[in-house]
Amino acid sequence: MTLYCLGARPAQTRAQQPSLNVLKMMVRRAPNQLERGGIDPKPSMLGNDILGNCTSVGIANHLRATAALAGFEVGVRDVDAVRFYAQSTGYQPGNPATDQGGVEVDVLTYAARNGYGLRNDTLYPIWGSADPADLNGMRNIMAGMGAAYLGVRLALADQHDGVWDTSTPGDQTPGSWGGHCLLGWSYTGIDDEDLVSLLTWGTVRQATWRWIRSRVMECHGLAWRQLVPASGRLPGGEGWDTLVATNRTYLGE
Repeated sequence: MTLYCLGARPAQTRAQQPSLNVLKMMVRRAPNQLERGGIDPKPSMLGNDILGNCTSVGIANHLRATAALAGFEVGVRDVDAVRFYAQSTGYQPGNPATDQGGVEVDVLTYAARNGYGLRNDTLYPIWGSADPADLNGMRNIMAGMGAAYLGVRLALADQHDGVWDTSTPGDQTPGSWGGHCLLGWSYTGIDDEDLVSLLTWGTVRQATWRWIRSRVMECHGLAWRQLVPASGRLPGGEGWDTLVATNRTYLGE
């Protein structure tokens, strides 16, 4: 059994936060499968084995996954992920008492307003939230926006190295281990026992859809204007304008 750090605080909402319900893709029937075996999203640990910085690492790995889908790579260093964690949550490097994790919507808000700084660039996402109980919507986010940025409540029974499922031995109470931020990347099907590939802790972890239903507490989608094609469209073919407008309203721009 290998244990890593968590770091997603309980899900919260903010007034006028962007919603993905404004996008037509959210009401479409999602693909029955989303297979990406030929694409390496290159998830990185970025310090989440020693810090509760998963909310920052999730954004960094979304950057890397988006780049992988376009056929290139974005380099993110540990120092980048830790710096953004400090900026977006109040963590003070060297002071363990301030390593308290992050609220996903606040971390996403900080990224949209201030960007995610890398060695030679700063990238700005637009984002929106979806109903975490809407698994069809979650699948559309994976298919149309590269990956779903999820908050989950992990159970003590999840402290093992196999497939995450609700039938494994141990305490299955959601949140009995703690909150964690990870990415939904692909899936083999849409039935309860079908497998979802999750990007977390520098690897691709497998879970069943029934586990996702049990553990998920929030779901968000991100898109990066600096990484999309010149047409300025989301990977799924959706236009930018509506989502950009909701982000600007939320940020008071």
